[in-house]
Amino acid sequence: MADLLDHFRRMAANNLWSNDRLYRAVLALRTGEFETERTSFFPSIRETLNHILAVDLLYLDFLEEGPLGAAAFDDFVAFHAPAPLFEAQTAADRRLMVFCEKITSADLDRRVETDRREHGKIPERISDLLAHLFIHQIHHRGQVHAMLAGTSVPPPQLDEFFLDYDWKLRKEEVERLKL
Repeated sequence: MADLLDHFRRMAANNLWSNDRLYRAVLALRTGEFETERTSFFPSIRETLNHILAVDLLYLDFLEEGPLGAAAFDDFVAFHAPAPLFEAQTAADRRLMVFCEKITSADLDRRVETDRREHGKIPERISDLLAHLFIHQIHHRGQVHAMLAGTSVPPPQLDEFFLDYDWKLRKEEVERLKL
């Protein structure tokens, strides 16, 4: 039976896989579709994907107990083209996978300081930060997925990762990504 630590490791791998699928669709967009204003929480695919990365970098800094704190988000410089954004997102996804591989079950209850600007420094459990980060990623990837429906590129299937039944649909990607 899988434990919570195994679940987080699998979620980190799923995150890399999902972003890879999503970005491959985004890279196929016609000129102008990436930044076109659309109806969603953020007004474009570009802004939504930049937000995902900015929050990922913030939470990675929290989890790794890095020196940046809120500056990881505040000083984030948005990408204007999908290819370099994809490259940066992949690096963050790999970093998250390494973090999840290195932590132990005992680490999950350990608290790390989060810098919440005007709300101060708030200690949070690593397990709660990871859970929140995965939910955040899924939430905003779903928005990009919906926005893709209004473009020249059909939205990719993003729920074929965990089940053995779906293995044939992800085998090539999982092997290419070395998951």
